Amino acid sequence: MQVLQLALLIVAVSIAFNGMMFLLMVRVEDPLVPRAMFGVLNTLLFFPSGSIYPIAAFPRWLRAIAVVDPFTYAVHAFKAILLKDGGFAAIQTDLLFLFAFGIGTLLIATPLFKRTL
Repeated sequence: MQVLQLALLIVAVSIAFNGMMFLLMVRVEDPLVPRAMFGVLNTLLFFPSGSIYPIAAFPRWLRAIAVVDPFTYAVHAFKAILLKDGGFAAIQTDLLFLFAFGIGTLLIATPLFKRTL
């Protein structure tokens, strides 16, 4: 059961991160910009995710960032499955946020793509 939960979580995280990158890079012309931007975003969003320090110890402004950070929900869900064996109930809200975030960003980004070949 843990493997199925991990597979579902990996799909949700992939959709969320791809949707976020599509939305950010929908009109970028230079192929090097997405790589550089993802490196910067990866670093900036990884810190407030709670993977290094507990979110409860953050200042109020950083906790506000952590609430909308998809990395936060991914880290929480992976910890719940792999370290705590929490089951589906422990990752249900994380999956809901990740799928909603991913589908929402993909729906916003889709009409912004150029219609040329």
